[in-house]
Amino acid sequence: MVMTAGLLFMAILVIVPFTLASIRHLVVRSGHPAWLARRLNARSRPGGLGLGATATEELHAFFNANKRVQIEQRQAQLTLRDDEHDGAPPRTGIDLDGGTAVVKR
Repeated sequence: MVMTAGLLFMAILVIVPFTLASIRHLVVRSGHPAWLARRLNARSRPGGLGLGATATEELHAFFNANKRVQIEQRQAQLTLRDDEHDGAPPRTGIDLDGGTAVVKR
């Protein structure tokens, strides 16, 4: 009985977000009803994970600790700066417009 309840809880934890994400996708793609499609488009973030993907990742992290490390690493990577320069003087220079490349030893 307890095992059945646990499996039912996990199924609800996955099925409900997937169902909601599917309905959201259908409304946004079809544009009907228009007021709901406009509201959902205004609330969506570009490049963000949807509800279904987030729920799946969290469920995966529940069963696999390595997935939790991967999620935390991704969040840490988003907060770090991404600079092109490493602080050393430039050793190479490529001028695409002039068609020249300079390499210093």
